[in-house]
Amino acid sequence: MYFKILLNIILGYVTVEVEGYFIERFINLCNSQKIFLWNLKRTHSTRIIINIGLKDFKKLKPIAKKTKCRVKMQKKKGIPFLLHRYQKRKLFFIFFLIIGLTTIALSNFVWNIEITGNENISSEEIQKLLDENDFKIGKCKIGLKTKDLIQKIRLERSDIAWIGIEIKGTNATVKIVEADLKPDIIAEDEYCNLIATKDGMITKVTAQNGTPLVKEGDIVTKGTVLVGGWLEGKYTGTRYVHANGDVQAKVWYSEKEKVPLKQLEKAKTGKEENKYSVKINNFKINLTKGVSKFKKYDTIETSKKLKLFSNFYLPIEIYTKTFQEYEEKELIYTPEEAKIIGENLATKKLEELIENKESIVNKKVYVETTAQYVEVEVIYEVIESIATKEKIVF
Repeated sequence: MYFKILLNIILGYVTVEVEGYFIERFINLCNSQKIFLWNLKRTHSTRIIINIGLKDFKKLKPIAKKTKCRVKMQKKKGIPFLLHRYQKRKLFFIFFLIIGLTTIALSNFVWNIEITGNENISSEEIQKLLDENDFKIGKCKIGLKTKDLIQKIRLERSDIAWIGIEIKGTNATVKIVEADLKPDIIAEDEYCNLIATKDGMITKVTAQNGTPLVKEGDIVTKGTVLVGGWLEGKYTGTRYVHANGDVQAKVWYSEKEKVPLKQLEKAKTGKEENKYSVKINNFKINLTKGVSKFKKYDTIETSKKLKLFSNFYLPIEIYTKTFQEYEEKELIYTPEEAKIIGENLATKKLEELIENKESIVNKKVYVETTAQYVEVEVIYEVIESIATKEKIVF
């Protein structure tokens, strides 16, 4: 049915009004002669409006005479009538034709790449990886072998567990599943030491297997061997083992914040100004000239790709540069106020770093005051397990 309607649009069709007392017989005779009617609407008990192909319209006269119905043409539609209507407007029609051909040509290329599923790997890094493998915006879809590209990326990147590329229209969706990278696991029958993962002061050593090499109160640095993967016996001599145990240490986290006693604070006035530009593939055109009329302002740039429908992007991008006016107000802090601000800022950063807040045993604050600023250093002392296994290589 839809194919017949499309064919009649190409060849031309008319909308007619049929009036008479034998409308049903008129429709039945049309069907018996295989005359295709569509979009039938009854406007009255004795009147209907129908669409009929231009070729079949000529067959209605004998049927109308036989059923004593009156047929009246209302509208002519379809490409032939459209061409006839605009035959004197050649430039318009040529322009319309060029747009149509250009759209068909553009549909063979990828004009937008959407990256999803990535958390630890940035979209910029993935886009760079795709560019290096010749999969970029403007790439022709004809002959594009996405399976080969997927296989190559999987082999090159151990941090990508799965990658899929789906192309719809001119949009390519790249779906990423990141690999869960786990530390190398040392088998129980392999020899290993316990080493320090960070600097600290030892508070507790528990060696279930192996020889303790540090004691409470020792200062160690990252990489120091804490429990050796060997045992010495009077009769057995030295024998290597798989070291096990727990070593806890006091470690230090510190953050510094410098707070000026005189500061300029931005206060937005609410006034904005927009300037626009268009980017066609790699060619950018500024639609508005000149700089902002504001003396002091922040600049925010946004862009939006044009698309005809959901997955048909065009190589056209609209850039909007928004200027937001602000006024500067001078703020003057006392040394005590600056100290509180600096301590709060440093404390917030430290607490974002430390996962287990219950392991914090002490907090120290050091303040340096000058005529221009107050510098605050906050140090947290934290008890942590700092031991990890390292394989012994002979």
